[in-house]
Amino acid sequence: MEPVPVDEEAAAPDVPRLRASYALDGDGAWIAQARRLAADFLARARAEDGLPVSTRAVEITQLVVSELVTNARKYAPGPVRLDLRVLGDALEVSVRDGNPALPVARAADPGRIGQHGLEIVTAVARSLDVRQEPAGKCVTARISLLDAPAAG
Repeated sequence: MEPVPVDEEAAAPDVPRLRASYALDGDGAWIAQARRLAADFLARARAEDGLPVSTRAVEITQLVVSELVTNARKYAPGPVRLDLRVLGDALEVSVRDGNPALPVARAADPGRIGQHGLEIVTAVARSLDVRQEPAGKCVTARISLLDAPAAG
C-alpha cells in the first residue's frame, strides 16, 4: 500500500489542515493495514499538530475504516482509495471504489448474520454520505475527534 500524493491546501496559522490518501491494492491484508494507517494518521495529528484526539475517536475511526474498506473489498472490483481529512473537530473518512452501485443500509434484524456494516457506521459516526462518482462511488463518514460531553 503506497500513499497517494494529495495537494496540500494552504492553512491559516494554528489551524491544522491534515489530509492523507492511500491506494489500497494487493493482498488480503487491506483491512488491517487500513486500520493501522488511520490510527497512525490520528497519532500524527496529535503529536505533530497538537490536535486533541480522544482514544475513543481512534477506536471508532478504526471500526469505521474496517467496515467501509471491508464493504469495498467485498463488493467492488479493483483498487480502493482511503482518504482521511481533519475538518475542525471531526475526521472525514472516505472510501472510494469502482462499483457505482450505492450501498443501502438494511432494516435492523438481530437474527441476520453479517451485512451490518452500514448500520454500525451510522450508529457511531456523526454523519454518513454516499454518492456516485464518475468511476464508482464514495462513502464518507464524519467522526468526532472529541468525546461527547457527559449528560447531566
